[in-house]
Amino acid sequence: MFNLDRWREILDTLMRSKMRTALTAFAMAWGIFMLVVLLGLGNGLQNAVEQNFADDAVNSIWIRAGDTSIAHEGMPTGRKVMFNNHDIDAIRDLPESDKVTGRFYVGGNRFNSQTTAQVGHKIRSYDLRCVNPDHTYLENTIMKTGRFINAVDIDDKRKVAVIGVPIAEFMFEGEDPIGKEIALNGVSFRVVGTFDDEGEQGEAEMVYIPITTGQLVFNGSDKVNQVMFTLQPNVTPAESVDIAQKAVDRLAAAHRFDPNDQQAAWVRNNAENYDNFLKLFRMIAIFVSIMAGCTLLAGVIGISNIMMIVVRERTREIGIRKALGASPTNIVTSIVQESVVLTAAAGYLGLVAGIGVLELINWLIGGGKGGFLHDPSVSLTVAFGATAVLVIAGALAGFFPALAAARVNPIEALRDD
Repeated sequence: MFNLDRWREILDTLMRSKMRTALTAFAMAWGIFMLVVLLGLGNGLQNAVEQNFADDAVNSIWIRAGDTSIAHEGMPTGRKVMFNNHDIDAIRDLPESDKVTGRFYVGGNRFNSQTTAQVGHKIRSYDLRCVNPDHTYLENTIMKTGRFINAVDIDDKRKVAVIGVPIAEFMFEGEDPIGKEIALNGVSFRVVGTFDDEGEQGEAEMVYIPITTGQLVFNGSDKVNQVMFTLQPNVTPAESVDIAQKAVDRLAAAHRFDPNDQQAAWVRNNAENYDNFLKLFRMIAIFVSIMAGCTLLAGVIGISNIMMIVVRERTREIGIRKALGASPTNIVTSIVQESVVLTAAAGYLGLVAGIGVLELINWLIGGGKGGFLHDPSVSLTVAFGATAVLVIAGALAGFFPALAAARVNPIEALRDD
C-alpha cells in the first residue's frame, strides 16, 4: 500500500489519460454529491415540518367556531357560531379526550387578539390568549420561571398573567418579573410565570391569562372562540378522525348547526396531519434510498468499464511485467489500488462539495426557522458510509478485470496489438 514506486505508477497511469480520468472522477463525485444534497434537503424538509409540529401537541384536535354555511332546523346560513364554557366541559367528558382547554380572543378572533402591555414607561402590543390550565400541554409551553395558570386562577377569576421570555426581557429589563404588575389594556395583572416556545419566534411573544378572567374583564361573557384537546395515548390517528367528528357532533347539538358544516366548526386534526406527514417522509426516504442505490450502481458500472478499458490497454505492459517475474498478486494489487484511489478521491470531493452546498443553503435561509427548510444537513455516518460503499464497489470493479489480466499468458500478452 505504501510502496512509493507503485504510487508513482498509479499517478502516471491516471495522468496518461487525463480526460478519461477526469470524466470518470466527475461522474462518481457527482453521484455522491447528488446523494448528499438529496439526503440533506429531505432532512431539512422533515426538520421544518417537525419544528412546526413541535409548537403543538401532535395528538391534538383543534375546533374553531365559525359561520354557518348550511341551513339547519329552519335557521339561515351565515349565522355566527360561538362556543362557551359548557362546551369545554362537554369535550372533557369524551372518554377519548385527555387535556382540554378553550381559547377566548379579546378582539373576537385569533387575528385580532392583541393587547397593549405596559410596565412603567414601556408600552408594546402583544397577542393575548385567555386559556385554561391544560393549554400548556396543547402548545408545548416551556415554563422558565414561576408557574402556569392553575385551577384556582380559573375559579377565582384571578388577574394573573404568564408572559413570554422576550416580553419579560423587554418590559422588565432583565429583572425577575415574578410578582410584579403588568397592565393589559389598562387593567393591572400580576405576573406569575414566564415561558418559552419551540415554535415560531412570535409564539414566545404571547401573554396568557385565565379564560374566566379574560371573559370577565374584556366583556366576553362566557364566550369561547376555540376548543382544543389532546387524545388518550392509545388513540390511533385513524381513530382520531371519528373522535373529532364526535366532538363536532356535541358542539353542533348544543349550538344548533349542521354537524357536516365545515364552515361552522373548523377542525384541525394534528394527529391525522402528523401521521400523513410521517407517511410522506417514509416515501421520500424510500425514494432517496432508491436514488442512492442507482447512484452507487452507476458509479460501479462506470468504474468497471473504465478499469476494463485500462486493463485492455495495458495488456502488453502486464505481459512484460509477468515475463520479468511480476506475480499475479502484484498485478492485481496494482490495478485494484488504482481503482480505489480514483473512487476514494472522487467520492471525497463529491462528499465535501455536497456538504458545502448544504451549509451554503442553510446560511442563505438563516437556519430556516419557520420556513419550509430547517437545518438541511446529512448524517456524516450516512455520507461516509455511501462513499465507503462506492470505494469498496470500485475495488471490486477493479479486482475482476485485474484478476483476468493476471491470468493472461505472457507470450499472448506480448503479441497483443
